Amino acid sequence: MNFLESVNMAVKTLTANKLRSTLTMLGIIIGNASVIAMVGVGQGAQRYASEQFESLGPNVLFIIPGSEGANRSTIDVPRALTLEDAEAIQTQVPTITAVAPQLQSQQPVTAGSRRSNILILGTTPDFIEVRDFEVDRGRFFTEQDVERSNRVATLGADTARKLFGDANPIGQQIRVKNISFEVIGVMEAKGAFLGNNQDDTVFIPLTTMSSRITGDRSPYGTEITFISVSAKDEQTINAAQFQIANLLRLRHQVTTEDDFTIRNQKDALEIVGNVTGALTLMLAAIAGISLFVGGIGIMNIMLVSVRERTQEIGLRKAIGASQQDILMQFMIEAIILAAIGGVVGTVIGVGGVTLISAVTPLKAGVSPAAIVLAVGVSGGIGLFFGVFPARQAAKLDPIVALRSA
Repeated sequence: MNFLESVNMAVKTLTANKLRSTLTMLGIIIGNASVIAMVGVGQGAQRYASEQFESLGPNVLFIIPGSEGANRSTIDVPRALTLEDAEAIQTQVPTITAVAPQLQSQQPVTAGSRRSNILILGTTPDFIEVRDFEVDRGRFFTEQDVERSNRVATLGADTARKLFGDANPIGQQIRVKNISFEVIGVMEAKGAFLGNNQDDTVFIPLTTMSSRITGDRSPYGTEITFISVSAKDEQTINAAQFQIANLLRLRHQVTTEDDFTIRNQKDALEIVGNVTGALTLMLAAIAGISLFVGGIGIMNIMLVSVRERTQEIGLRKAIGASQQDILMQFMIEAIILAAIGGVVGTVIGVGGVTLISAVTPLKAGVSPAAIVLAVGVSGGIGLFFGVFPARQAAKLDPIVALRSA
């Protein structure tokens, strides 16, 4: 019997038992679809996290109070950063372009009869440059507003809708802790960052925030929450980080462990890349287990098939079929089941990835490598798990087989 005749016979046998063939392929279908979908979702999560950090602004450094050990334990933050630290960085570090100190607090905000709990962010005019924000209507506050501690506010896009609906908020009044602020502008929508809505914010001058809202002062000056710094370009980020660290050590008279931590986007992206990469690998491994279980399913069904077709095998051997012919037929049946299951699983996996990309923020993509890997592994599994039942069938003695039927 030649190869084509074996293929033809295998196809006829499989189509004659459609339900059993379909159930046999089910494990391979689920395994392939899972591998492709999980890898797509993992890569989508990686892209989403990267875009989130890139949206913070180009070449940004973040300076937060407390050493890395203190930040991990959240027990002791030895010294707060101050507005004076930010001003020193602005004037003494040559590799930066702008500095945006930030002081923030969640407060109830009232506009007419509407009231909502909103993040109040005190900062300086350089904030929009450092954090890559845009003003949609009106204006952001100026250096003069900061120097005079003016009671002016620029609203985030969602805050403007929440407090004023479709009305124009420019020139209207809002109240924070019974203090009136004139709305001078509305920011362009920025979107969420890791689940935090950046558009639900009220921006006010940092000096106004410190003197009228929080009242926080340390023995070293005006206390701030953290500092955002924009380096000149990607090549100067490390130099800027080094210069800022040295300057703050001198100002804080640090002799042992730093009482501040400096992070840049590259560090954050590297951490996120490691976490999401491990997550993708874990999801692919779990899906791979499904594929392996599917292969065992093929072997089990093929063994049942050998037992059920003992008479057929004995009859074929009695009329001249060799062990090689029987072995080839069962191997071809196993490979066909694995191949069709792989193709169907691939189609379902691609469809799942497309659906996830359409209905969630994750930009999940179909990975050609994942498809090749899943289909290749499923074909290999069909070949591997098909060998044992095929050998069992090929070794059957024709007389014993006919008697046992």
